Amino acid sequence: MKKQDTIFGIHAVEALLNNSPERVIELWLLQGRDDERLMPLINIASSFGTTLQRAARKVLDDKAGSSQHQGIVARVKAVKPLIESDLDALLDKTEVPFLLILDGVTDPHNLGACLRNADAAGVHAVIVPKDNSVGLTSTVSKVACGAAETIPLFQVTNLARTMRHLQDKGVWIVGTAGEAESNVYQADLIGPLAIAMGAEDKGLRRLSREVCDSLVSIPMVGSVSSLNVSVATGVCLFEAVRQRLG
Repeated sequence: MKKQDTIFGIHAVEALLNNSPERVIELWLLQGRDDERLMPLINIASSFGTTLQRAARKVLDDKAGSSQHQGIVARVKAVKPLIESDLDALLDKTEVPFLLILDGVTDPHNLGACLRNADAAGVHAVIVPKDNSVGLTSTVSKVACGAAETIPLFQVTNLARTMRHLQDKGVWIVGTAGEAESNVYQADLIGPLAIAMGAEDKGLRRLSREVCDSLVSIPMVGSVSSLNVSVATGVCLFEAVRQRLG
């Protein structure tokens, strides 16, 4: 397991400093930038004794592996991935679990956007398989705009087995499938719930689909046949939010 990670972008670094400042080893800042967006982060980091370095844009581009760092890059201690046993602890202390399962999402931009949706919808945890799925990367954290620091991401060895375990714990699993006869607006999304989304090119894998308690579709009335997985996730999560707040 790697010992260090790189986090970049104002929202991602701000969330890290607010939630886990002890993880930050060093901050690299764009030379000459001291505007009102960066100064609060600099002040927080300084209060914890974090090392601050100034560097040219090319140096930050290289450290972030991207030009989208917004003038701030953090070298941080890596976190231990959450696994199945950690999930039980979360379920035991959560009265009405609201979970998101992502099966085979390999694009870090999609995972980051899904985490952002999950945070906004009040999801307690996101569950992904260890294989054929992206984990937490610097790009995921940047796209998630801080949600990667607040939403627990569980990487499980056998997704179908974990789904059955959730059912044993009283969690109802609703999966998405384009050919499903009922749609998400007809589904009962109140109570202990996990919404299972598949990769946009293949959907849920066969075993994952078979484990689901019910399958729903998203009504499509235009010429396109499918939605980006992060958009589809947002549609389903916020229909659940609507019902749960109603």
